[in-house]
Amino acid sequence: MTALLEKITLGGGCFWCLDGVFAKVEGIVQLESGYCNGHVVAPTYEQVCSGSSGHAEVVRLTFDPQKITLHEILEIFFLIHDPTTLNRQGNDVGTQYRSGIYVESTEQLAMVADFVAKLQAQYPQKLVTEVMLLRNYSRAESYHQNYFANHPQQGYCSYVIAPKVEKFKKTFSRLVRP
Repeated sequence: MTALLEKITLGGGCFWCLDGVFAKVEGIVQLESGYCNGHVVAPTYEQVCSGSSGHAEVVRLTFDPQKITLHEILEIFFLIHDPTTLNRQGNDVGTQYRSGIYVESTEQLAMVADFVAKLQAQYPQKLVTEVMLLRNYSRAESYHQNYFANHPQQGYCSYVIAPKVEKFKKTFSRLVRP
């Protein structure tokens, strides 16, 4: 029997960071950097970075719920980014870097909204993570795919992404891909 795969799309700052971490997660069967929930069809990276397209930088995950649950994915997501800073993650500033969870079904929408509402109790600041249905998704340019794996010595990768990968590995060792 073949497992039914599920999808979820996450925005938590630069998509390179999310890609770097989720590429290491057991149960993620496909990972793609892209853009979503803006008003321009198939925007370029330059349009997204300018803020004019309204898109968020995201990673779209296809996962096997027999190996990792949506709840576990959300736990990892909230570990590796700050959901309390509006339109920024560290030095990355702009609406494209907003915290967001973009779902493909009303069932996922209800589950994620409930998860975020319960998580709010653990934070003294208000969570600014938007929870919405996925719309106007497009794949990012090829050079953004697997960026961390392809450029581990690049400065941003070494100083920003690598610590997030290590934090994930330390906290969720049971979910690290062998």
